[in-house]
Amino acid sequence: MATTRPTETVFVYGTLTDPDRVEAVLRSVPNASYELGATAVLEGLCRVEGEYPTLAPGGRTEGRLLSVDESGLEALDRYEGVDRGLYERIAVPHEDADADCWIYVGDPDRLGADGRVDWPDGPSFEERVRTYVSARDVAVTTPE
Repeated sequence: MATTRPTETVFVYGTLTDPDRVEAVLRSVPNASYELGATAVLEGLCRVEGEYPTLAPGGRTEGRLLSVDESGLEALDRYEGVDRGLYERIAVPHEDADADCWIYVGDPDRLGADGRVDWPDGPSFEERVRTYVSARDVAVTTPE
């Protein structure tokens, strides 16, 4: 059975920057294709610690780019608890590519974030994050 090529790019900033963790998360995916690549910077959102790290408005976050195929992206969604409402997967521009890059943003209230995190008002956490990202210059870049 042929392995599919990675077509999705994810900016990772927590446990998924560790190659062993990526392998553990994706090893259960049959014929998974992935590549943990270059260091990258997410401009416009900063990392906030808590029970699990998340992102908050402002600043910048250093991380890495992880390329995965569609089944790998589904495995990452499960790992990040998207179906349980722990994290939302949001597209942001990748300034050094022709496609968007995915980021995972966790609900600070559900993750026990250290300190107060202020997102714009909105009907849901996902909408609040999307409103902020679309109104600001939030983007992923790869330093040279």
